[in-house]
Amino acid sequence: MDALKEIVDYGVIGLLLALGLAACGVAIERWKFYQRINPAEYQSRDMLEIALTKHLVVIGTIAANAPYIGLLGTVLGIMLTFHTMGTSGAMAVATIMIGLSLALKATAVGLLVAIPCVVMNNVLRRRVAELLTMHQARQGS
Repeated sequence: MDALKEIVDYGVIGLLLALGLAACGVAIERWKFYQRINPAEYQSRDMLEIALTKHLVVIGTIAANAPYIGLLGTVLGIMLTFHTMGTSGAMAVATIMIGLSLALKATAVGLLVAIPCVVMNNVLRRRVAELLTMHQARQGS
């Protein structure tokens, strides 16, 4: 049972950390792209919008799902705690609290990944809106 607990802990938290790094990588790539792009090079607003929003769905998807992945880790951790208590017959409060507190760390990590992803997504989408407005203003003049 300890091996399963380690797999759940490291698997869920490892997945969340990997997703967080992927989101940061996409955000950095997009921000650098936005710094060097020239909206005037695009004839169509639609083509510019496609180029600007490429890969942003990755950040949004991670932001939306990281809390659920963390919650899954918490639920699995609680289930393992209850299973351990049931098989060992131990009803000590300390054992229960340690198991539950360790299970909740997955939710905390999920939130620590999701919140910055939401912020990054909002900042990047705001920059997209600015660049599209600049393109439209240049096309109109």
